[in-house]
Amino acid sequence: MTQPFTAIATLIAKPGQQDLLEQGLRALVEPSRAEDGCSQYDLHRDLADPQVFYVIEHWASEAILEAHNASAHFQHFQATAGHAIEHFQLKRLGAIA
Repeated sequence: MTQPFTAIATLIAKPGQQDLLEQGLRALVEPSRAEDGCSQYDLHRDLADPQVFYVIEHWASEAILEAHNASAHFQHFQATAGHAIEHFQLKRLGAIA
C-alpha cells in the first residue's frame, strides 16, 4: 500500500496488566508522532472496559508503517510491554469521503 491510510490498532491487556500496557503505549505516542510520514497517533482507552486500548494512526504509506514497527521506540515497547497484550488487531482503512 503506497497511499496514505488510517490504521486503528486494538489492544486488549491481559488481566491485571492494563497499567503496564498503558504505560508502554503512552511512551510510544510522542516519538511516533515525530516520525516522518505519521500525521496522527492518538491513544484511547475504552470507557466501558479499561483493559481495551485503541491507537488511531495515520501513515503516509505501508512502508512508513513498517519503518515505525522497526523503530527503536516500537521495539522497546515490544520488549517491555508486549507480554501484557492478550489480543491485538490492526485495521487499515482507506478514506472514501
